[in-house]
Amino acid sequence: MALSSKTKAVLLGPLSKNNPIIVQVLGICSALAVTSKLEPSLVMAIAVTIVTAFANMIISLLRKSIPNRIRIIVQLVVVASLVTIVSEVLKAYSYDVNKQLSVFVGLIVTNCILMGRLEAFALGNGPWPSFLDGIGNGLGYGWILVVVGFFRELLGSGTLMNFQVIPDALYEMGYENNGLMVLAPMALLLVGCIIWIHRANNKELQEKTN
Repeated sequence: MALSSKTKAVLLGPLSKNNPIIVQVLGICSALAVTSKLEPSLVMAIAVTIVTAFANMIISLLRKSIPNRIRIIVQLVVVASLVTIVSEVLKAYSYDVNKQLSVFVGLIVTNCILMGRLEAFALGNGPWPSFLDGIGNGLGYGWILVVVGFFRELLGSGTLMNFQVIPDALYEMGYENNGLMVLAPMALLLVGCIIWIHRANNKELQEKTN
C-alpha cells in the first residue's frame, strides 16, 4: 500500500524532526533507566512501539463512543491491558530481560509519549493513521534507546548483547572499561550529545528554540 505524503509525515516525522525524546523531551526517565545494556534497550523499544501502535489504533476505533469525562480512564484501561500482555510474553520468553527492565515495563502505562499520542492524535484521527503514528513515535523513542544502550554497554562493559566485543588483547595492553558509562548520569549526557548533534543538523529546530 502506497503511503500519501501526509501519512509518511505521520510515520517518519517522529524519527527525527518531531522525535519524542530529543525534540519533545518526553520519555527521558525510561531512557536513563533501561539503557545500561543494549538488550533491555532493544526490548523496551519494541515493547513501547507495540503498545503505542495498538493503543492508538484501539482508542481511535473507540473515539466516537467514549464519553469525554471518562476518556482518560478508558485510555488507561486499554494501555494497561496491552502492557500486561507484553509483560506476560516477556516473562514467558525472555525472563532475564524482564527482570532487568524491572518495573519499567509496567510503567509504560504512564509513559508520557504514549498518553500524549492518545490525546493529541488517536482521539482525532482514524485507526490507520493512528496506528502509523504509534509506530513512528515508538520507533523514534526506540532508536534513541538503542543508540544510548549501544555506547553504554560497549564502553562501560566491553560487550554488546552480553557478548564480549573488545578483545582481551586490548585489556592486556592497559585498556579499561569506563565504569561511569553504566551510571544513569552518563545516559543523560549521551542523550544531550544526540540532541546537540540533531539540533546542529536541523536549523529549523534552532529557530524554534530561539
